Amino acid sequence: MSQISESLLNQIRSRFAQIDHCPKQGERIFFENAGGALTLNSVLESSVRYAAIPDNQGRDNPGSHALVATINAAKADMRDFMNAPGGQFFVGESGTELLFRLIMNACLGTGPGVVLGSTLEHPATRSACDRWARISGQTHVLVPHDDATGTVSAEAYAVAVTPDTKVATILHTSPVTGMGVDVAAVSQAIRAVAPDCFIIVDGIQHSAHGRIDLTAYDVDGYVISPYKVFSRHGYGVAWISDRLTALEHNALLDGPADNWEMGTRDTGAYATMSDVVSYFEWLGSQVSDAEDRRGKFLAAGDAIHAQEKALTDAMIHGTGNLSGLAEMEKVTILGGADNPAREGLVSLRVEDVASSEVVKRLNEHGIRTHLRKADHYSGNILTPLGYDACVRVSMCHYNSIGEVAKFLAVMKEIAA
Repeated sequence: MSQISESLLNQIRSRFAQIDHCPKQGERIFFENAGGALTLNSVLESSVRYAAIPDNQGRDNPGSHALVATINAAKADMRDFMNAPGGQFFVGESGTELLFRLIMNACLGTGPGVVLGSTLEHPATRSACDRWARISGQTHVLVPHDDATGTVSAEAYAVAVTPDTKVATILHTSPVTGMGVDVAAVSQAIRAVAPDCFIIVDGIQHSAHGRIDLTAYDVDGYVISPYKVFSRHGYGVAWISDRLTALEHNALLDGPADNWEMGTRDTGAYATMSDVVSYFEWLGSQVSDAEDRRGKFLAAGDAIHAQEKALTDAMIHGTGNLSGLAEMEKVTILGGADNPAREGLVSLRVEDVASSEVVKRLNEHGIRTHLRKADHYSGNILTPLGYDACVRVSMCHYNSIGEVAKFLAVMKEIAA
């Protein structure tokens, strides 16, 4: 059962902009959260407030001091939220840019050996590893993911890791299958054979679901894209360990040795991350009696997981008198109907109906989903299955069973 009551769901929905209405389309159901989640109203307010400030960081005036305090507070908030041991947080152009930068420096700083990843990964990490392994004289090895489950296991990594594995990448959650990966178990499998390996995690798709624990993961880098976790476009956030911080990296001559940020960053970006962390803390206080901050974050993550499981279960197995996708003969669900790794996302195909047509017809009924094609973004998942495309239906904890019911009613017509 979901820990989010109908009353609480209404409170949650009131905190997000455009929850059920698109300024161009009008009334709509938003099932495209994996492409970018809805934005907190508090994030919009902070963005406007900080955009008006002319002061720069690092000056000796009250306005500048306030900006630095905002940045330091946001870094402390993110450290609490992600349970980060040591290391540092910083922002960059985007999640993809930050993954490239972390992987580049890890490859250039480690010498000959193996760069290990998996076929499940988004091209952000696969492309970066391919390029910088070649430039660094390293070998890029890909662990095959499991087509049937849509994820990759620690056991699969354990078979491939060798003592000369210098850099490894892990995808926390797939944006195509929606399945999560046990990052802590994969990291443990890598470190058992290559203890000094630099491990970098793409947490972009996972972040909206909460439950991030960098202490448990024992990794060296973790990257998110804030627009996928209730903030806005225009920046990415990275955490790096002390040992990754110490590797040689782009920096200004005679500047601070541990600085990984390039130029003056947007204080408003940091402020909006504090807004995101505050939201998780508020949600945790609504679903638990936890008094400490970490307890509230854990409770929020558990509630989000329970709510999203309730949503995907209703979509797959039905709700009320409506049949679920698993009961529709012409519908195929990627990763199978019952998959414990699923995180708020269902990718599907309809026999004899092009996936592009399914997306179009859903949109005509005000239901926003997304077409994933077997291209450079999703071909690694779809091509081995023999699919040219699929429909991605991605939900978040602020979606409702009522919205799922409307989706199933339209899908019944499409799949008839």
